[in-house]
Amino acid sequence: MEEKKPFTFRDLKNILIGRSRDLQDRGLFHHLSLIAFFAWVGLGADGLSSSCYGPQESFLALGSHTHLSLIVGLLTVGTILVISASYSQLIELFPSGGGGYLVASKLLSPTAGMVAGCALLIDYVLTITVSIASGADAIFSLVPVDFAILKVPFAVFILILLILMNLRGVKESVLPLVPIFILFILTHAFIIIYTLLTHVPSFPSIVTGLQTDTTSTINQLGAFGIIFLILRAYSMGAGTYTGIEAISNAVTILREPRVRTAKKTMAYMAISLSVVVMGLMLGYLLFNVSLVEGKTLNAVLIENTTAHWSKPWAGTFVLLTLFAEAALLFVAAQTGFLGGPKVLSNMALDRWFPTRFSAISDRLVSQNGVLIMGISAIILLLLTKGSVQLLVVLYAINVFITFVLSQMGMVRHWWNERRRHRSWKRKVAVNGAGLVLSAFILISTVIIKFNDGGWMTLAVTGALILLAIGTKQHYFKTALLLKRLNTLTTAVSQEMLQARPSVPPPYDLKGKTAVVFVSGFNGMGLHTLMNVIRFFKGTFRNFVFVQVGIIDAGNFKGEAELHHLQAKSQEDIERYVLYMQSQGFYAEGHHAVGVDVVEESEKIAIGIAAKYPDAVFFGGQLVFPRDSFVNRLFHNYTVFSLQKHLYRQGLLFVILPIRV
Repeated sequence: MEEKKPFTFRDLKNILIGRSRDLQDRGLFHHLSLIAFFAWVGLGADGLSSSCYGPQESFLALGSHTHLSLIVGLLTVGTILVISASYSQLIELFPSGGGGYLVASKLLSPTAGMVAGCALLIDYVLTITVSIASGADAIFSLVPVDFAILKVPFAVFILILLILMNLRGVKESVLPLVPIFILFILTHAFIIIYTLLTHVPSFPSIVTGLQTDTTSTINQLGAFGIIFLILRAYSMGAGTYTGIEAISNAVTILREPRVRTAKKTMAYMAISLSVVVMGLMLGYLLFNVSLVEGKTLNAVLIENTTAHWSKPWAGTFVLLTLFAEAALLFVAAQTGFLGGPKVLSNMALDRWFPTRFSAISDRLVSQNGVLIMGISAIILLLLTKGSVQLLVVLYAINVFITFVLSQMGMVRHWWNERRRHRSWKRKVAVNGAGLVLSAFILISTVIIKFNDGGWMTLAVTGALILLAIGTKQHYFKTALLLKRLNTLTTAVSQEMLQARPSVPPPYDLKGKTAVVFVSGFNGMGLHTLMNVIRFFKGTFRNFVFVQVGIIDAGNFKGEAELHHLQAKSQEDIERYVLYMQSQGFYAEGHHAVGVDVVEESEKIAIGIAAKYPDAVFFGGQLVFPRDSFVNRLFHNYTVFSLQKHLYRQGLLFVILPIRV
């Protein structure tokens, strides 16, 4: 009878998150990527879900001047189309994934990009929190008030589920949400079409009402008064435009050809959002909808639409439609989980945040990014007690900071390239219109929401910017310290060229074997090697070099990038081998690529130990002038973890200190 293996943490991880992805699978990127429809579900839900509160805010801001909602609706639709068109141009210019952070960094300055990135990170956390809190409100509006005490715990539970789904992978997190998304589209398309068809005779009166309302408003408030009223209502619906940025930021998770898929996804989102927003505005007007305590305008509209139906059909449809709205708000949180980790990993690669945020898990997702976004949303949810009123005030400011900076960068780019592109005027016009609209909405939203709590968003964003600047300065100082180490690579390279052996030295049976773990042909690896030779004079006559190329958010963009990483790892190892051969030693190299350097290194080490039983393993560790929490946070101590794993295999591992 076979002995059962004990249940381990890895077994639990495999159940909750899934088994490791196979990096050798040739169809890996095809399996992980999203076609336009699934991208529309995962990235477009945030925009569509805003129709649950954006049009309502605009309509209510008009007060009794409801016919002006036609003008506000048309302005909103125009803004959606302009911003979408400008971001489509951005996708063309940055086919490997643009997003406000990269665009502002490359077209304006790294500092401008950092500001855009920090603003986006806060916005994505708020996207998750607002969506979950709004969805919980909608769900608990269908049950007795006595259950309200469970609303926040329920919202936290949903957040934890979304975190687990996203840790499993992008496609796995999107597929379960498709039925909810389709249900929302079908129910709301039916409401809009039904409303319009049943009110065809009322269309002339709408135009007449708009003329009358415009005249009476001008008489009451004056020309500037009516302009201010329309612009205020237009600004109050600013949340409608959030989510458009997410597609350009997440191009890398889309199916090839990525640019075409991204532009198709953008078109799906722009058209669907425009139709829903304008349709709801017309519905409010045609049914003369007014606010009812405890209900949204959408709920009132749906009830008015079904008022003449038989009770069973009307009740079922109302319940189904409101459930679809509530559920879509949960789906909308997915935009934050898809976009947030992408921005964080890109900023980590540029050293604005700790580099560990650029790492990906064995499920090939930005695990640290997903966790930080989810945990931040849970904390914010608990601090605000799930108050949608407070969260909405904090929302929709930061995304327009990114819009302004990215559109400014695009305008600057097309102006600089005007002699090379015949169509530069059209492109400048599109991005220029996006810049003007984004700047207007940003300024008006900040003014309107500042005293109501908008200042908190700006304060938190400012604090994150200061943190990013501090992180960058730390890495800059560290780079200066490491620069001294890297001078050794030049000397070694010249020495190799002068003493390249015609025949590689054979394995020395009398000498021991040193296995040196390196992370590229650099000063740290060479100092580790020199310390082995210096501390163990004459002991080691055979050298084996091991390098594991790490797959992170920066190079996990396609098969070509992975092949380049493999080739670079092999090239670095061969340089170490060639150098030791030029010094008269036997040398060989082993390399691999993976997401977990310790796991891959352990596999290689076991094979080397079987071939060379007397081998001693070495790794270098940087020693900073002062040990601190910051150093431990910003730099990995992988060598200690590797030592522990090899000790369990009975292998001798020596850590050599490298002072900087």
